[in-house]
Amino acid sequence: MSAPVYVTETGEALHGIMAEFATPADLYHAAEKVRDAGYRKWDTFSPFPVHGMEEAMGVNRTILPLMVAGGGFTGAGLGFLMQWWMSAKDYQMLTQGKPFFSWQAFIPITFECGILFAAFTAIIGMLALNGLPRWHHPLFKKERFLGSSDDRFFVCIEAGDANFHPERTRQLLEKAGATSIELVEE
Repeated sequence: MSAPVYVTETGEALHGIMAEFATPADLYHAAEKVRDAGYRKWDTFSPFPVHGMEEAMGVNRTILPLMVAGGGFTGAGLGFLMQWWMSAKDYQMLTQGKPFFSWQAFIPITFECGILFAAFTAIIGMLALNGLPRWHHPLFKKERFLGSSDDRFFVCIEAGDANFHPERTRQLLEKAGATSIELVEE
């Protein structure tokens, strides 16, 4: 079951509600209240990292480190397999009287292939998990939100959240100490 679609007075679809807070501490405490209210589709915005915000928001650990480890081990395994195939099977060449499968000589390329695959997995995985690239966000239309890169602190709760209701969400943000609350259209 999907969340109901809310519209503004002008008939535009509602993206969510944006609330401004005066200080990083106010933002932190508001994040705790929004998390405790059971919201899942929301985010905080500030001009600098706020220590402990992940815990205040209830953000779970990401799967990205496991993906990077998997990519690194895959790269190392493929690099080793590639060298084994080339040296011991495909193009056997006797070098300095060593056996065709001399694994010690394979270590540098194996390591480098592991690093290469891990790096690409990290970049692609980060972009995919963050939903990037996203060229436009509805919050960019709000003049007040542009201050989030300078000296303002915001919480935006999306209308697609199962717990979202315009009035109850507005009341929650008011109780959390918001200095300004605005509806954000899609």
